[in-house]
Amino acid sequence: MTPTETYPGVEIWRGGVNTWDCDEMGHMNVRFYVTRAMEGLAGLAAELGLPHAFSPYANATLVVREQHIRFLREAQAGATLHMLGGVIAISETEARVLQLLVHTATGQLAATFQTTLAHVTPREGEAFPWPRIVHDRAAALTVEVPEQARARSLDLSPFEPTASLQRAEALGLKRIGLGALSPTDCDVFGRMRAEQFIGRVSDGIGAFIGPFRDIVVAHAEPKPARVGGAVLEYRLAQLTWPRAGDRVELRSGLVGTEGQAMRVVHWMLDPTTGQPWGTSEAVAVTFDLDARKVVPISQAARAELAKAAVDELAL
Repeated sequence: MTPTETYPGVEIWRGGVNTWDCDEMGHMNVRFYVTRAMEGLAGLAAELGLPHAFSPYANATLVVREQHIRFLREAQAGATLHMLGGVIAISETEARVLQLLVHTATGQLAATFQTTLAHVTPREGEAFPWPRIVHDRAAALTVEVPEQARARSLDLSPFEPTASLQRAEALGLKRIGLGALSPTDCDVFGRMRAEQFIGRVSDGIGAFIGPFRDIVVAHAEPKPARVGGAVLEYRLAQLTWPRAGDRVELRSGLVGTEGQAMRVVHWMLDPTTGQPWGTSEAVAVTFDLDARKVVPISQAARAELAKAAVDELAL
């Protein structure tokens, strides 16, 4: 790929990677990919005729119902990035949009997003029809999903959520996070910002995934000196939106292995009611921090990981 290669969509965001956006793996943390995606959605909303959709005085706003993300290339400190956006499909009250995060210097894709949005009232979050201008502009912004942005290892079919605190206890899912939302964790309408789910998973994932990485490394030849983790693909579904002061609990479980990756499920739950705030599935790899490449999962490691997998675990 070259800097002159073109992708579908219009430019909706441009910027770069700060040192403080990066984590212990040496690349931009997943929460900041979603932060950029949300800024990009403000740009796309403006292109669709809703320039004030995320302003506190808006008459209508957009909420994310679901996101599919593919992380394709690392974005390290100092990297320059821009984002293109377009509309995949639109219905009476929802739209599925495409966002492509591009390395400006090389023209290569850093990440892709397929995001399902709902057009809602700002404070109650009740869906209502798009104005005519949005349908008109969406027609001009219609794009096809490129191959690199399509789901690879995850099924994007509609699903019935299975998450609850009671089921998490029954399945023995590990608690990786527990806390409450502050006002700074929320948007101008008081709802949790979209990056909080994936960000809080990232904060707590080490204690959960560490033992599984140890199994992979123990059977690797040659053995890497330093390892970490990286996510290749993510599906996140926001079932309802917690607000400032609401408590959140994260529970995680290993589904199994596929190729050189592990599939894991994360549930964000309300520890007071036991009901789910959101659910997600991710495809993650063990990452050689020196070679900057994936550590393969041997057959012996795969057999050990299978013993740790949770039967019947799903979104």
